[in-house]
Amino acid sequence: MAEGETKEARGVSRRAALTAMGGVGLGTVGAVAGGVVLAGGAEGGTATPAVGASGGTRPVCVLSPEVTEGPYYLDYEMVRRDITEDRPGVPLVLRVSIVDAKTCRPLPRAAMDIWHCDAGGVYSGYEGNTLPTPPSGTPTGPPPTGTPTGPPPGGGGGHAEPTNDLTFLRGVQLANQRGVAEIRTIYPGWYQGRALHIHVKVHVGGTVDREKKTYTGGHVSHTGQFFFAEELAEKIAALSPYKDNTVTRVKLDEDGIYKQAGSGLLTIRPLHKGRIEKGLLATITVGVDPAATPAAV
Repeated sequence: MAEGETKEARGVSRRAALTAMGGVGLGTVGAVAGGVVLAGGAEGGTATPAVGASGGTRPVCVLSPEVTEGPYYLDYEMVRRDITEDRPGVPLVLRVSIVDAKTCRPLPRAAMDIWHCDAGGVYSGYEGNTLPTPPSGTPTGPPPTGTPTGPPPGGGGGHAEPTNDLTFLRGVQLANQRGVAEIRTIYPGWYQGRALHIHVKVHVGGTVDREKKTYTGGHVSHTGQFFFAEELAEKIAALSPYKDNTVTRVKLDEDGIYKQAGSGLLTIRPLHKGRIEKGLLATITVGVDPAATPAAV
């Protein structure tokens, strides 16, 4: 078994996987994921140029878009395969292929750092996802004019100081020799102003402190978000504990950050045929420039 793969995810046969990928409402289908085309789809391997209509080839590896990290990032960088802790929800295996956008080759040892909210829309470290407090006092000077700039609302920018030391649904995994990193988590819930999503950073050049089980050093080459197809989101919203979330769910086409990203839709299939509540496998490919150090947005 390849490093980071679970027995459950591995047990899905290729025929069953193809059938599931063709199912209704389970995400994008095909070899295009996160803006990069892989010869073997989103499960690893080396990307190859696509054949154009003229019979020639054209480059297909592109950088995944940089997207705001949001206010709830905490640099705990805990290395662990299962980040669920005690949070209830539909089990989700997140499998990400990380490739060099220039060469289309896998990036072994790149670190996938993810964080997302629980089924009730709450991030660990925060009681209720309270956004940064605006400046106090009476505003001075003339009011702003023109078109507003900056990230959209709903957790788009700034940073909120944590209010507790909880760590659920946060963690890091290193990519194996095929560039694949895998984490076990749950299907996320939602909160005011945002469609369902998972945050991700890709770190390059660091090492694992095996005693502390943390990732240290290196630099961040990519900050992005993964998204979920609307039809699947509707089905999950009808299940426990998601149905207890009383916040109005923002749909994908209403989410300004998704529109900004232009990609990042996960390909999802059930781990047990026809039983989405029993577990899901989500795959995507992220193309990065390992030498880049983009500023946080």
